[in-house]
Amino acid sequence: MTATPTLESKAESLIRATGARLTRPRMRVLSFLLEQGRPLTHNEVLEALPGEKLDAVTLYRVLEWLTGHRIVHRIEGADHVWRFSADPDRHGHEHAHFQCTRCETVTCVNDMPLPPKVTLPAGFTSEEVNLLIKGTCARCKG
Repeated sequence: MTATPTLESKAESLIRATGARLTRPRMRVLSFLLEQGRPLTHNEVLEALPGEKLDAVTLYRVLEWLTGHRIVHRIEGADHVWRFSADPDRHGHEHAHFQCTRCETVTCVNDMPLPPKVTLPAGFTSEEVNLLIKGTCARCKG
């Protein structure tokens, strides 16, 4: 499965907007994640990325770069494995996630925004809020 020209141009535009170099690995990974529409682990991306195989370290660096520029967001599942999802509108982690307890698939729940402000004790600074809902997905329940 190869990304459509529209997804490739979207990926190119998002990468160029950072002011950084447009590299083939960044383009390939971002186009692929945009096409998937769901969070994938490093290994899932490594196995399913079409075309010439990327080495694991290069993929790790690309995913970290995309995450650092808020083009992709990273979700930690209940299994403590990071999953990566394209975030073309650059909203980051500002929504809940659902993880199936059977197949471990993680799904972004975009219509359930996280609270914009959490009151913390004096001196505490929030860096990230993660709401993970666990249950059975429609595919496994079926």
